[in-house]
Amino acid sequence: MGGNVRKILVVLYTAFLIGANAAAADVAALRDGDMKKLALHETPVALPEAVLLDAGDGEHSLAEYRGKWVVLNFWATWCAPCRREMPSLERLQAAMPELAVVPVATGRNAVEGIERFFEEAGVTALPILRDPKSALSRAMGVMGLPVTVILNPEGEEVARLIGDAEWDSDSAKAVLAALMAGQ
Repeated sequence: MGGNVRKILVVLYTAFLIGANAAAADVAALRDGDMKKLALHETPVALPEAVLLDAGDGEHSLAEYRGKWVVLNFWATWCAPCRREMPSLERLQAAMPELAVVPVATGRNAVEGIERFFEEAGVTALPILRDPKSALSRAMGVMGLPVTVILNPEGEEVARLIGDAEWDSDSAKAVLAALMAGQ
């Protein structure tokens, strides 16, 4: 079977699985490279309420990002794949300022360690947010790190990627743009 025919069959099969949702089928067809790990949800999933802390122990909520598409990344200072991934999240934020890239250090991560991690990774535009008791990550079923969750403007989870990815890749930007255009 030729490569083009195989690609067409994969796209048709994906569209069939997604169930005639043209926007979701279009997004699924754009997944390439690391984005093949991105699981698209058939229906959006509500998020639990949780308090996140900034570097000065100020309290924040994901509700602060309502009205925007959000790339919510769970990570930790000790996580080697997170170290590789974080610069691509910084570049994604620069390339797509219309969305919010929100890294959340989950578990025991000292503020000094987060600041050092960001400095070593060249991260200057992303917020420092912490989930010190892993309340949000546990409530969302995050079992390992990194995990990245895509939230729609209503604050609902629409997709999830387990593991690291190049978030500023052409495929990632195309998938995110298609998700934003479809809503």
